Amino acid sequence: MHTVDLLAEALKTVKRLGYEVRVELLDGGNGGVCEFGGRKMLFLDAGQPPLEHLHAVLELLRTEGRKRTLATSPELQKLLVPKRAA
Repeated sequence: MHTVDLLAEALKTVKRLGYEVRVELLDGGNGGVCEFGGRKMLFLDAGQPPLEHLHAVLELLRTEGRKRTLATSPELQKLLVPKRAA
């Protein structure tokens, strides 16, 4: 599965978890998660490539995944498993 496809699936999963996703120019800022007015939001920098967006979304899903079961494809599931240090 390509990065863009994995990103699309990961974003759908984040939205199912109740997050609003905003892609905006953040001038190289990392973006991240915040809660504003009771709404959970994920900000992604529009200036970053899809792979960077995928990393940010995976980090959020790893955190959320500890709290609940996430239904995702096998490819995305593999990326959600934390890598062990050698």
